[in-house]
Amino acid sequence: MDRNQAIGFGLIAVLLLAYSFFFSSPEPQPEAQKAAKVEQAQPTPAPVADDSLAQVRRATALGAFGAAATGEESTTILENENIRVTFSTKGGQVEEVLLKNYKTYQGEPLTLFDKKSSKTDVSFATNDGKKVQLSDLYFTASEAKEVTADGKKGKSITFRAELGSGQFIDQVYTLYEDNFLLGYKLDFEGLDKMVSGNNLTFSWNDKLKQLERDLKQNRAKSTINYATVEDGFDNLSISDKQETVTVEEPLKWVANKQNFFTAGIIAGNQFAGAKMETSVDPADSSVVKTMASQILIPAQEVVSGKGGEFIFYFGPNDYKVLKNIGNEFDHNLYLGWGIFSYVNKWIIIPAFDFLENFIGSYGIIIILLVLYIKTILFPLTYKSYLSMAKMKVLKPEIDAIKERNDGDMQKTQMETMKLYQEMGVNPLSGCIPMLLQMPILFAMFNFFPNSIELRQEAFLWATDLSTYDVFAKLPFTIPFYGDHVSMFTLLMTASTILYTWSNNQINSSMQGPMKFYSYLMPIIFMFVLNSFPAGLSFYYFVSNLVTFGQQTAIRYFVDEKKIRTRLEENKHKIKEKKKKGGPSFTERMQEAMRQAQDQQKQNKAKK
Repeated sequence: MDRNQAIGFGLIAVLLLAYSFFFSSPEPQPEAQKAAKVEQAQPTPAPVADDSLAQVRRATALGAFGAAATGEESTTILENENIRVTFSTKGGQVEEVLLKNYKTYQGEPLTLFDKKSSKTDVSFATNDGKKVQLSDLYFTASEAKEVTADGKKGKSITFRAELGSGQFIDQVYTLYEDNFLLGYKLDFEGLDKMVSGNNLTFSWNDKLKQLERDLKQNRAKSTINYATVEDGFDNLSISDKQETVTVEEPLKWVANKQNFFTAGIIAGNQFAGAKMETSVDPADSSVVKTMASQILIPAQEVVSGKGGEFIFYFGPNDYKVLKNIGNEFDHNLYLGWGIFSYVNKWIIIPAFDFLENFIGSYGIIIILLVLYIKTILFPLTYKSYLSMAKMKVLKPEIDAIKERNDGDMQKTQMETMKLYQEMGVNPLSGCIPMLLQMPILFAMFNFFPNSIELRQEAFLWATDLSTYDVFAKLPFTIPFYGDHVSMFTLLMTASTILYTWSNNQINSSMQGPMKFYSYLMPIIFMFVLNSFPAGLSFYYFVSNLVTFGQQTAIRYFVDEKKIRTRLEENKHKIKEKKKKGGPSFTERMQEAMRQAQDQQKQNKAKK
């Protein structure tokens, strides 16, 4: 920062201090009263003549509900430590939701819901054939009152639309401290004979704003999720094509899910059904994806006098938060399919959360996470190395078999299998430990791209571990690679090649095309992972280094002469067993292979 920039920032700071001193809002509540706060905004100016005329026309069109069709619009705010929710008296609906502790990729306040891009409404039919929407009505906001539930304090506010003769519509919102849940109760008092049909329709139209740097990834992670009462979690596809799904069975919740954040509504009882639609306009980079839902609310719940109860969720896709909501709402955080999900929930996330409590640098946390995983897997790594060492000890015999058979692959394979059987070596014993490690390997592919803890966390040259690091920007786009160079991906590729070379020095069976492909795969992954999160590439880079170090240490302590002596002892024991018993399963397999080979030769001779 040069001298002029420093002076500029200083002047801006002075102006901000002056502004906050003269125009700041009232003093915040003391720490002991950190429950949800409420703020009453001043009413907007009185409507002009044209608006007044429009209100009169609307009141006439709404019939018995026209009494609430005129009024002044104002806003009211409920807030706690996590979110600030703004409501409008016109419709009594949520107008804006700000997540206090998060920023957009541009460093701006993160507004998850606003009136320009998002809109909710409730509509219903009347007995006289009219259609009424709550957005057509004006509500009066009550004073906020303190509420307590399960030891948590909060604030509750009621929006009422008076219709006369003791009839009214109430919308009650409740926000507790330290929460991302907004309670919502809809009550039609004295309107049971005025509302027609079995259901009200809750509509939610949402044009998702870009919150993350990578628009392509942002779109790929955004969709509508929902859960039915009978079958549980389901979702619309994440493709860019327009998709419409109609669910005619009861639902528990519907949610608009993005990379790291979700906005959803949960029924206290159940919804009667829903129609959901997603679409993408590739030419419009200002909108990630457009989502539209029409959710059916059983009318009897609302007009019975008890009121329909719901919960809005506006918050992060954080497993610690989502898992406490229930009804599979935690599925809005995708942790992988089947066993991979359980690996993340039971092994990765608990370890990550534990380390997070003591360490502020997420790069260091990833390094320690690698050490934790590698310690758990060390017995498998040792067994795999031991198997490769046995194969290396037998390399002279295997080379002699290849030379003796002069290119006859089938005969070479048969004699090699016979050698393994004689020496008591299982060629698969090196593969099985690696296969057992695969669940953790693939679990990481789901953990890092979806871990909100890594979002906007910097380490070394990476400014955000939840997306790719840009070490160098390319002046052009390379097909299948991108327009940037990810240094963590390059380091991961180099370390994988080093690890592969080390293995090939031990594993004598890796020859010809297989050896070539073992070096080709890291290059392919370099292209695939270049746009993956930097945290994932860094994890695999460190993992490769630790594995290489483990194998170096194991090699130092493993005596190949002792392995050879043990194999000779195995050979003697196996010969003794053969004298006492019949052929083993391996020998029967070898005999079957030999007979098949003889049959092929006879068939060729006949031709």
